[in-house]
Amino acid sequence: MDKYNYHGPFKIHIQNFLEVKQALGYKYLTEASHLKRFDKFTCERYNSAGILTKGIVMEWCTRKPYEKQKNLCARTSIMRQFTIFLDNHGIDTYVVPKNHFSSGQKYVSYIYTDTELQCFFRETDKCHYCSQCPYRHLLMPILFRMIYSCGLRVSEARLLKVREVDLFNGILTINQSKKDNSRLVPMTDELTRRCRAYSRQVHCSSNVEGYFFPIIDGRPLTSGNIYKNFRKFLWKAGISHGGRGFGPRIHDFRHSFAVHCLKRWSLEGKDLMAYLPILRVYLGHDSFDETAYYLKMTADVFPEITLKLERAYPGLIPVIEGGTYESN
Repeated sequence: MDKYNYHGPFKIHIQNFLEVKQALGYKYLTEASHLKRFDKFTCERYNSAGILTKGIVMEWCTRKPYEKQKNLCARTSIMRQFTIFLDNHGIDTYVVPKNHFSSGQKYVSYIYTDTELQCFFRETDKCHYCSQCPYRHLLMPILFRMIYSCGLRVSEARLLKVREVDLFNGILTINQSKKDNSRLVPMTDELTRRCRAYSRQVHCSSNVEGYFFPIIDGRPLTSGNIYKNFRKFLWKAGISHGGRGFGPRIHDFRHSFAVHCLKRWSLEGKDLMAYLPILRVYLGHDSFDETAYYLKMTADVFPEITLKLERAYPGLIPVIEGGTYESN
């Protein structure tokens, strides 16, 4: 259950809503934080409200002067899910219309080329010692290679425990990922060798419950620290960046991994219908649609195999509508 206590007129409904979502496997931590602010808003302005009216909902969904459009859309989306939950349980409420606010231009995933990956990883190898993060020069080359070559989400990599990295068999155990899914992810032989060398330097006396990529005091790397180093390596590798929110992003390494796999299998004449389920499990996807999305991305990035894909899998390749699967 979330760590917040709710006190407003809709506190019971909020708590029930979060319990259902978390029971379904969603962590819903960010959403719980948004709903805590909504709870405070209703507690201060509508403490005696009996129903969630259009006036209350739309006042909450009004854009703040400092707020970006995408943040407003995210806030509104959470409120829409909450109001749908209430409506489905027979509770009188105003349901926010779908796509009530335009989210603006959708982000298109960036697929790194082989040359760009080589340049990027070469720059991570040049990372030097930093007293604020004593292992930075050792872990950065491993961290980014692992994210790409294992198709990991950033959080999955940075929160790995020592016991979850099997250096003998070269297998990662990913626990409590998106929707609390867990899976085993094999590493390449090269990455396994690098991890062994790294571990000999960093984890010769570490507790198995310690983080595989630690900073000072055994804490895990922060997302901000990883992003800061990512931008530095990207710039030194000569890869243009459009600024925060415009990419390329760290998460695009995961997208690139999936697209590169599908391209290679297609060119090798592999049966993608047999290989897509393998990719789905490897990436930790909850549905087949999430994985099939990469067929379209592969065709768009590598037009020379578009016809081959469309002939082999007519009607299977979905239309990309923007960032639907950005957190895949």
